[in-house]
Amino acid sequence: MVRALSLAVGLIGLGSLIPGIYLIALGGSPYYAVAGAGLVVVAWLLYRGLATALYVYSAVLLGTLIWAVAEIGLDWWQLAPRGDILFILGLVLLLPRVRKRLHREGDELPPSLRRGPGLLLSISLAASTVVALSAMLSDEHDLEGSLPARGSQSAASMEGLPDDDWWTYGRTWRGNNWSPLRQITPANAHRLEPAWRMQTGDRKRPGDPVETTYETQPIKVGNTLYLCTPHNQVLALDPETGAVRWRFDPKIVVPADIQHLTCRGVSYHDASWPGAPRAPDGECPQRLILTTNDARMFAIDAASGRPCRGFGSGGQVSLWPGMAAYQQGWYQFTSAPLVTRRLIILGGSIYDDKSVGMPSGVIRAFDVVTGKLVWNFDPGNPGSTAPIGPDQHYSRSSPNSWSTAAADEALGMVYLPMGNGAVDQWGGTRPPNTERYTSAILALDLATGRERWVYQTVHHDLWDMDVPSQPSLLDIDIPGRGRVPALVQTTKTGNLFVLDRRTGKPIHAAPERRVPGGPAPGDRLSPTQPFSTATFMPQRPLEERDMWGATMLDQLACRIAFRKLRYEGPFTPPSMQGSLVYPGNFGVFDWGGIAIDPVRQVAFANPDYVAFTSRLIPRIQPNDHLGQLGAVGGSDRGGSRVRGYNPNAGAPFAVALNPFLSSLGLPCQAPPWGYVAGMDLVTGRTVWKHRNGTVRDEAPLPLPIKMGVPSLGGPLATSGGVAFLTSSLDYYIRAYDVTTGRVLWRARLPAGAQATPMTYRSARTGRQYVVAVAGGHGSAGTKMGDSIIAYALPVGFER
Repeated sequence: MVRALSLAVGLIGLGSLIPGIYLIALGGSPYYAVAGAGLVVVAWLLYRGLATALYVYSAVLLGTLIWAVAEIGLDWWQLAPRGDILFILGLVLLLPRVRKRLHREGDELPPSLRRGPGLLLSISLAASTVVALSAMLSDEHDLEGSLPARGSQSAASMEGLPDDDWWTYGRTWRGNNWSPLRQITPANAHRLEPAWRMQTGDRKRPGDPVETTYETQPIKVGNTLYLCTPHNQVLALDPETGAVRWRFDPKIVVPADIQHLTCRGVSYHDASWPGAPRAPDGECPQRLILTTNDARMFAIDAASGRPCRGFGSGGQVSLWPGMAAYQQGWYQFTSAPLVTRRLIILGGSIYDDKSVGMPSGVIRAFDVVTGKLVWNFDPGNPGSTAPIGPDQHYSRSSPNSWSTAAADEALGMVYLPMGNGAVDQWGGTRPPNTERYTSAILALDLATGRERWVYQTVHHDLWDMDVPSQPSLLDIDIPGRGRVPALVQTTKTGNLFVLDRRTGKPIHAAPERRVPGGPAPGDRLSPTQPFSTATFMPQRPLEERDMWGATMLDQLACRIAFRKLRYEGPFTPPSMQGSLVYPGNFGVFDWGGIAIDPVRQVAFANPDYVAFTSRLIPRIQPNDHLGQLGAVGGSDRGGSRVRGYNPNAGAPFAVALNPFLSSLGLPCQAPPWGYVAGMDLVTGRTVWKHRNGTVRDEAPLPLPIKMGVPSLGGPLATSGGVAFLTSSLDYYIRAYDVTTGRVLWRARLPAGAQATPMTYRSARTGRQYVVAVAGGHGSAGTKMGDSIIAYALPVGFER
């Protein structure tokens, strides 16, 4: 046994020593080389059967303990991989059968001296245990606090629809993901139970892309619940039972080359709204608007599910006309359109990093009754918003708005979150208008489509930091200024830009700060970027000590990988060397955004922190595709942005954009990777922040260890002081106390639920329901499904 143990210790020692010397050469920590040398000595002494091995091993173990605590403090998940192998080996060395064999040459010594090596090792292991337990009982990552309970505004006057309902994505045009319902409270949320469950029947099919995703947020109008599926089927459900009343199938054609298969929601229009137009024959007085993955738009009768024949051609409008670059799958619609009293306003999703010649990012407004084009805002030609003619085309590759917009009809403005112009990681040939509108918040005149203001969140974006989510509108009481009409915009960088929505001027300061230079050949960089004072950005840049792994050896590999990458903090530009992008393009926030209580003027957020790597790959010729790159080839079906290479045809570089993972598939960056947090929007200060989610559904063993995992999808908040979130990578719906962030209740879900929940109240019974969509997410790697589940308090609690 001792000879086998000697071999194991020797291999671990060499596995630490040799790469550890390389890490020193890269400017990294000397610990691994020193510890590796110590373990090699231990292996040699074990091979010779000398008890001195235990002395040397104790020195390695104690040295590791002192180094680890000095480097990262009492952070359990950081300490564990630094010492797990060494601790286990120490326990094995302490076994009586091992120690007996190590005393062959010391039998002439007094028993007290013969016990010395084992005693010292026991003390070393005990010290490690004490430190480990102390770390497990402390929490260096959580921030405790309580959000204020202010509020004098009327919820009904701000939201403008019945309390029972949820009429559109985000509930209203204001996009707050907040409901005035208050039946569910922190005192009774633990009593929630399943009320009904249904399955849509729409699952991933052969030929669908990797990024087939259930991201839909249902809406509820009157006595019907509506939702859409990845293949753009629309279902009308009974809100009491989940029974299907009707189903509309647009029979989309899934192109061979498409990035996503996603439908985040449908939108509702009612001819009885003040100022809303009516169809001449009274057709479809209540209608749903659906946009599809194959670039069509439908108007559907909300009562029957039949197309509104007076809308476009037989109930549908093709959204391809005007696109100079026509390629099926490169232009699609994944988010719910904005529907106002008279107009349907939508952008479109452009396939990322395919080519410099992509479809336009034009913003268009259509008549809600006829489907006729009313105005178009082309970021490549912003001076003219009159509808273009049948023989004209929009500019290619301009910044697109792939998420849902928000609107303030009193101010006559629509607010659009803007993405990037093609391509993402190299911008040497981007035209001036692309530079103006990329990764910006754009306010357009609701009636004409003309620009009112634009606020850019990232200058010359080379990191795929699209503005990803629907803006949120509320009025904030700012000391010294009174009540200010505000717009709150989440971003992938973690900045929350809080702007006066009349002018686009920051309410909470967002000063420009210098960022790293050194662009790729042929490109350029902005010397500064805006950093909002209301922010969820990481508190500091990553360092070598933040690298992680399951053991000291894969942590060492991650340290080497970190040292080989270019990284100078936020906005380190892409490079041929390979650059670390933190936060990555997964975002601190993505399309789900945050939930805002407009009465209390507070936000419930679920920020994520996952690093990516971005490596530019030179081409032999600019128009080569992946198989003809100078150094590499290969791609994954469906163009997932978290695997493989993106071609960037027409640019001098392709790009490899991937999560920063170890060889074991674990993040190289230490946890936590996901939180829930509460922000006071009056002050712009984060009041509380807690790790969220377990690795139960990500780890080899289904252990519910709370490490803080990413969540792709947004939260829901209610006037009852309870927030809900379903989108963490473990399969749970959770209820939280908005004031403190405390988890009040959770329930197991049958699949991944990377969607934003919603809530409504039944007019028949008075029960408040919370709806979770558990359909899975291809690119997030969660279990696929097709379940819609409603939760409510037990019957009788509504009274």
